[in-house]
Amino acid sequence: MALAKAKEIVSSNPVVVYSKSYCPFCVQVKKLLSELGASFKAVELDKESDGNETQSALAQWTGQRTVPNVFIGGNHIGGCDSTTGLHKAGKLVPLLTEAGAINSSSSS
Repeated sequence: MALAKAKEIVSSNPVVVYSKSYCPFCVQVKKLLSELGASFKAVELDKESDGNETQSALAQWTGQRTVPNVFIGGNHIGGCDSTTGLHKAGKLVPLLTEAGAINSSSSS
């Protein structure tokens, strides 16, 4: 059930961050996405009634148990290091734009 719900959330949002509200790495990723002007859905696993089940389902699905667990355009990106690494390599914004999370008409 948790896996089906997780897949539904990922498929219906351009960017999803599975997060825990107290996790500094999660805060860092959400801050980065906000600074880039990306619209994203944050699912705070520590505040969801089925958070533990969801985290286990994500681990089965992606092989990653830790948060943040980031998906862009339905694809699993990884955690904080992967996301910030993509940004440093100049690959995050194109991914976000392609997924429709950043309005490509606004140039910075």
